Formats: sequence, C-alpha cells, structure tokens
Amino acid sequence: MKRSRSLVLSLVTLLAATLGAAWVALPAFAAGATATFVKTSDWGTGWEGKYTITNGGGSTINGWTVSFDLPAGTTVGSYWDALLTTAGQRYTFTNRSWNGTIAPGASVSFGFLGSGTGAPTNCQLNGAACGGGAPPTTPPPTTPPPTTPPPTNPPPTGGLPKHLLTGYWHNFDNPAVELRLRDVPAEYDLVAVAFAEATTTPGAVTFGVDPGLAAALGGYTDADFTADVRTLQSRGKKVIISVGGEAGRVSVNDSASAARFSDTVYALIQRYGFDGVDIDLENGLNPTYMAQALRALRTKAGGGLIIAMAPQTIDMQSPAGSYFKLALDIKDILTVVNTQFYNSGAMLGCDNNAAYAQGTVNFIVALACIQLEAGLRPDQVGLGLPAGPGAAGGGIVAPSVVNAALDCLARGTNCGSFRPPRTYPGIRGAMTWSVNWDVTNGNGFARTVAPHLDTLP
Repeated sequence: MKRSRSLVLSLVTLLAATLGAAWVALPAFAAGATATFVKTSDWGTGWEGKYTITNGGGSTINGWTVSFDLPAGTTVGSYWDALLTTAGQRYTFTNRSWNGTIAPGASVSFGFLGSGTGAPTNCQLNGAACGGGAPPTTPPPTTPPPTTPPPTNPPPTGGLPKHLLTGYWHNFDNPAVELRLRDVPAEYDLVAVAFAEATTTPGAVTFGVDPGLAAALGGYTDADFTADVRTLQSRGKKVIISVGGEAGRVSVNDSASAARFSDTVYALIQRYGFDGVDIDLENGLNPTYMAQALRALRTKAGGGLIIAMAPQTIDMQSPAGSYFKLALDIKDILTVVNTQFYNSGAMLGCDNNAAYAQGTVNFIVALACIQLEAGLRPDQVGLGLPAGPGAAGGGIVAPSVVNAALDCLARGTNCGSFRPPRTYPGIRGAMTWSVNWDVTNGNGFARTVAPHLDTLP
C-alpha cells in the first residue's frame, strides 16, 4: 500500500528460473510407510492424480519425499499440498511445512494434474520402494476434473463470504477523504486498518488513532475507534490490522522478534477487537521468522484468526521469493493474498513468454495465474487494484476491468488475449487501495465490483 503516489519500478523476474531441476536430500526411511497412487479422474488427454502416504510403522515419519518417472510426452502441470522439483522425466515431491509429520497409522496426500496418457512408474518413498501402489480395482471416471483441485483442509473462513471485497482504511491524513471507521461503505466485507507501525524494539508493533486524522475529523479517539470496530462487526463485517505500508519498517528476523511480533499484534487484537492481521511489508521480510510469528499469533488468537497479505507485484513473481514462500509456508492457516497489481511496470505472466503491461485485463489475469498455478488455492488469491485517480502512481484501471479479470479467472469469459490454462471458480475476490480513495472518487470501485462478486460461481 502506498501513502504517496510514487511509482515503484520493478525488474522483470523469470518464473521459470525458479522451477528448474534440483536434487533433494531424502529424509530417513520409515519401515512400513507406503505411497499409493490413483488417478482420480481421466479424460483421455490428461488426468488428475493423487498419492496417499500412509505410515504403517510404529514410529512417526518426520518429512517425506515421493519420486517417480513419467514417460516422454506426459508431464505434470498444477500440483497441491507438496513441493515439486524435476530432473528430466523424474518428478520429486516433498512435504510442505504443515504435512511433513505423519503419526503411526495416519496418512497424508498430495495431488497434481497430468498432461498426456502416461502414469507414474519407479516410485520411491524416502528412497525405498513405495509399495502398496496397486491401481484401483474399478476404472477411473472419464469425466473431466474440476476446474481447480478441491481444497485439502482449508483454513477457516473467519466468517467471510466465499467472494469478498477488501478495502484499506486510512489511519492518517492525506489528500483523500478522511473517514471514521464506522463510515466505511457497506459494500466492503473486510476492512484493513492501515497501519500498525514499528517501535524501536525489533518485531514489536504499536497502533493508535493518528493525531492528524483525529484533528481532521474534529476529534476521534481510541475509544471512538474501538466502538467503530464493534459497529462494523455488528453489520457482519470483519476488521483486521494491517502491518507495514510503504513507510513501514517492521523487522522480524529472529525468534525473539517473531515472539515480540506475535505478542504485540495479539495485544492489539485484544485491545481493539481486530479479527486478524494483514502483512503489508514493502521493505522486505524474512519468511521463516514471519511464519513463526504468525503461527504463534494464531495459537494465541484461535483458529478463526484472519491472516491476509498484500505483497507488491514483484514479490509474487516467483515461489522462491520471500513473500511467495511465506504464503506457501503458511498455506494451512492463510486466508487471502491480495497482491497489489499496480505501481509495477510490465511483468511476466504465468505463460512466461510475454511482458504484460499494467493496467490491463491481461496483466491482472496472467500475474494472478502465477499464484494459482504455483501452489495457492483459488480461495486464497485476491486481486488488488487502486480505487481510481490519486490512489496509485500506475496501474489504475476502471472497475469494469477488475470485473472482467474476475470473470476470466472464474469463468473463462471476458478475457483479453491471454487465457489462463484453466478456470478458478473459487477465486477469492478483490481488494482496493483504498476505501478513502474510493469514497473520494465517488465509490465507483465498491459499487461496481462488490455486486459483481455476488455473481461469481
């Protein structure tokens, strides 16, 4: 998010460079472990596959790796609930952070889409034969698969609708209209309060009503703000505290600062009644320790905690990037990633063969496709766009363009020249910077996009 109108220029980053071949160290083999493959759907030219890893032994498995060969002409496309590396036709899947531990008698699974008519052979689980991999006794269904893989143990929705509109509320005074929190228009489902800010202690954050805003409103206190949080919640809305922003300097780079972050954010949740937290750090983050902080925060706050992220476009070009890595590492507790598809210049899309110009349907769809094809579920992907003039330095689009991008992703209609490889009916929705700029510009974003979200599948 931006408090100024400065244009953030980004270097074009190749997605394919991060998805190349790599060798993976194998965890120790656990006796009695099996990995069983089935084709859950087969439509002739492709199929959906699933491996189930079962711990039939007496000790816990801590980390797993499943490797197999595919014949020439058969490749893996989308995959979920695992990480993938390749070496020629050898495909190696490893556990994610949330599903690597398998207790005796328990099992986990991961899935992927195959293109071609072949099937896995020479399967190994943690370096030993997979075993137990007999094919199903009944033929697989011949109908096409769902347009996107079904979610596996998705995090709680936090009481949010299937498709939601997120808006940022200014806790500062700038050229946009100043608003009391209770005056946020009804179209917004999720309101992110911008911003909690760093203290002099690494990892710790603080929040209070900005004196400049209070003066512009003719008086607005912390007590007034807290009451307004309750008012929005009584209307069925959710309010979260956003950490960072363009000027934010929150630093979480070790276990001590991670603990301070979770402790201080939790204290703000208790004091003001926030429903969750939004990570909007535009000056870098450490995914390892931020993941540690967010998991500790969720332990304190409970399973209903909303966790949102608002990375810049460049931060979501590659799964190897710190922001993208954080999103994938906390996928089991993550609510939504609302990438800022603006202030970025031209970028590569998921087809990796063209630089798309910001401010177009192609740009929004092709860049959202990177996240959708590289591990995030559709219900975790939102489209962040500016709310008209004044809100950003570049990438401003008419609200109708946002709706067209949503249609292209959810239905395969209203696309530009770029069409994604499949549709994603579960796409979560849209976000705008900001509520204040939207009100300044006549509420066109919310009044156009919010009703359209209700029409999505």
